[in-house]
Amino acid sequence: MAERRPRLLYLAFFFPPSRASGVFRARATANYFVEQGWDVTVLRGPDRFFDEITGARDDAMTDTVDPRVEVAAPEMDYFRWETDVREYGRFRGNFPGAARAWFNWKQEHVFPDKYQGWGTAALREGLRRHRKDPFDLIVATGNPFASFGSAWALSKLMRRPFVVDYRDSWTLDQFKNADMFPPEHPAWKWERRILRSAAASLHVNDAMRAWHAGKYPEAADRMQVVLNGWDPDVVSDEQSSPDEDRPLSFSFVGTLTHVQPIGSLLEAYRLMTERGDHAGAQLDFYGHIGFFAKTEADLKADLGLDKELPGVTVRGPVPKPAIATAYAASDVLVFMTGGSKYVTTGKVFEYMATGKPIVSVHEKGCAAEELLRGYPLWFEPASLDPEDVAAAMADAGDAARKSDPDTAARARAYAQSFTRYAALAPFEQWSRDLVAKRKG
Repeated sequence: MAERRPRLLYLAFFFPPSRASGVFRARATANYFVEQGWDVTVLRGPDRFFDEITGARDDAMTDTVDPRVEVAAPEMDYFRWETDVREYGRFRGNFPGAARAWFNWKQEHVFPDKYQGWGTAALREGLRRHRKDPFDLIVATGNPFASFGSAWALSKLMRRPFVVDYRDSWTLDQFKNADMFPPEHPAWKWERRILRSAAASLHVNDAMRAWHAGKYPEAADRMQVVLNGWDPDVVSDEQSSPDEDRPLSFSFVGTLTHVQPIGSLLEAYRLMTERGDHAGAQLDFYGHIGFFAKTEADLKADLGLDKELPGVTVRGPVPKPAIATAYAASDVLVFMTGGSKYVTTGKVFEYMATGKPIVSVHEKGCAAEELLRGYPLWFEPASLDPEDVAAAMADAGDAARKSDPDTAARARAYAQSFTRYAALAPFEQWSRDLVAKRKG
């Protein structure tokens, strides 16, 4: 009789077809575990949320999920997002005050997360599937952190170990380097309870791990770092040299948000080109503006991208199969992030995998700097002052024009150790050992 494959229950609200920034980590986790011989069941957010609430859906992403991964989408409570009174249920429609009080009571006394309704549904669905074919391990990725609460409860009811993956921080504001909630907020109690029981917690960089270890020293020995990484199906191996007959393309690839210093970048670009450094160079933005389609126009205006700017092109969303084409069309990549010692972002790994010059536009001390220091084509401005950024952009443009194949090869070789699968391999082996030890 063939040996039974270990079974993983993976709670990942933002999973394909969602296009949220964390979906690549979730997709890679599910795909890697199934490739290593696990049966994987993913519980994700419902289609209505991606279609109507965020408007952030990319069906091409679904095609990149291994067909052996079983995916289910438990329904949820849309109380925090429903604005059409015609869609209110009978209770909320007739007693809106009582409905609000009931929702707030659940946030205070059941679980403090606006996705709590999905967490409850995921709990029921996980138990139903476990009764049919028992799971061996539960992994939950956040946000939303209702997935953490569900994993904790499932672990108690199923008597199986669980792991929480901090794709984002829950109680730390990564951009302000401050607590997210006041001391009396129930999130602190829940986070301590969850970390006390979890077999492990995963963090995207060591600064994040250290912060949580300081807050919860009783769980520090069970905290692991699992970096993000780049996906080989996103970055092409094809290399090209800038055509001397065309202007350089400085490109940002990713999602634009309020936390990024775009004003500094736009002014630096203007200064560089007006001085004659790489005259005619283009500044291209590939990707979505914000995470919600309904707020894109307002955010575009806030970022100063709603009007025509000489040489600046907002190229918009890029379908996943075309991301490699966007990188191939770029000569210099602009790594722009809100930045703090807790922020790495996933894009930095993709950028390095291209072997192209990267210019940083972020505050000093960003966690990604630890990775970029080993990258031979990194250009770091002295500060976010547009003069300093313009100088770094000009130097990066010079490197692109020089197009040294040996340096580019060293850059790509450095990036090879940062694929998502390379980052996930130690955790998968740890998970396998944990399950085997429990069974033995």
